[in-house]
Amino acid sequence: MGSRRAKAASPEIRVLADPEAVARAARDEVAHAILAAVGERGRCDLVLSGGSTPRRAHELLAAVELPWDRVHVFFGDERCVPPEHPDSNWHMARETLIQRARIPDANVHRIAGERDPEDAASDAENAIQEHFGLRPGDMPSFDLVLLGMGADGHTASLFPGTNALEESTRIVVANHVEKLGAWRVTMTFPVFEAAQRVLFLVTGPEKAAMVRSATVLRPGAATPPAGRVRPRGGSLVWLVDAAAATKLPTAPDGSGAPPAPSA
Repeated sequence: MGSRRAKAASPEIRVLADPEAVARAARDEVAHAILAAVGERGRCDLVLSGGSTPRRAHELLAAVELPWDRVHVFFGDERCVPPEHPDSNWHMARETLIQRARIPDANVHRIAGERDPEDAASDAENAIQEHFGLRPGDMPSFDLVLLGMGADGHTASLFPGTNALEESTRIVVANHVEKLGAWRVTMTFPVFEAAQRVLFLVTGPEKAAMVRSATVLRPGAATPPAGRVRPRGGSLVWLVDAAAATKLPTAPDGSGAPPAPSA
């Protein structure tokens, strides 16, 4: 369990040349986390994100020879659709990673988006508590959490203005997103705070302003949901492409330009 008394992690921002470079960097990060966790504890507990950005990273990762039978896959959120629906996060992960890497079915802990949202959230929470052997009130400590960010600053299904933003005790909750007219099921901020490592994957110029808002803390400025993810006792890395980095304020050397992208 991550300590709430520990200092919240500051983001390490890595600017990559393009979405392909972001995907390659993500592949390397996940592979390293899997090998380290399996070497230390005999298993790796990994949280996947939905959306389009992680697709290529999944495909690259599936080609890496890793101890996939020791990896347990969870989901940061899920849309309230049947599992075979093209909008299902589980469906995307299954097509791009789970089947290709031959991760055992017993190791894949999907959120049942086809069920009533409250029931799906409760079942997902219970499964996590059982997997980690948690006591009431404890939070799981995932080895690695992958997250994305929307142009509105949401991450997982923690959308601006929604009730789930204020959740402080639950692991997984149902969250109604008014602007979408839909329910989602999502992990909560306390889960991400307790993670060993959180990795954001963000690409595209339409997200540049929000990358700045989420990673550069400014007095009096509103912090989007993605910017509230700060592991306590763990580490936080943002992998962003050059297009998404254009509004970052300064390079590491203070030159006044965004950090130069690396391949």
